[in-house]
Amino acid sequence: MMLDDLILLCFESARRSAVIRHPLASFFHLFFRVVAIVAYLLCDWISENFAWCFVLIITLLSFDFWSVKNVTGRLLVGLRWWNQIDEDGKSLWVFEAKKASLGNNNGTEAEARIFWLGLIICPLIWTFFFFTSLFSLKIKWLSLVVASISLQVANLYGYLRCKAVGEDGQPADIRSFSGEHLLQRPDIIFGIL
Repeated sequence: MMLDDLILLCFESARRSAVIRHPLASFFHLFFRVVAIVAYLLCDWISENFAWCFVLIITLLSFDFWSVKNVTGRLLVGLRWWNQIDEDGKSLWVFEAKKASLGNNNGTEAEARIFWLGLIICPLIWTFFFFTSLFSLKIKWLSLVVASISLQVANLYGYLRCKAVGEDGQPADIRSFSGEHLLQRPDIIFGIL
């Protein structure tokens, strides 16, 4: 009887981790960024007007930046980051990680995998586009790719910082935190996949 209970418990755990509780957030987490990549690939063939392509792709990536930063990060992985101005007029960056508990509204393992894979793979694709436009000497497209990388990497960096705060359990004191911390802790980056 104990073996049956153990098998049932493992099956139930696997079923819960595969469930997507926030399908709309999961969809829009990938939608804007994938459509921006497809638009970049097809824009040169469809339209001769670079300005129209530039505005379309930057608009898609801006929607992506906003939705990832303000909606999908909170729903799918329980992370958020923002900037606030203190009384002295100094800009402070705040990074938060919601503690995992049984009753919280965090996403499932499948949603976390969708979140992190989308957040990591898309900047890599834009980096590939950077080198292809650089080596093909398409300077105007290079400016678009640099802007795209900037938007994608800003979110990636913010969420890696949130993940580091959550992993360490430390308060979000950004003055003592540097990018070297991420390099010293590869489990923060590779543990999310």
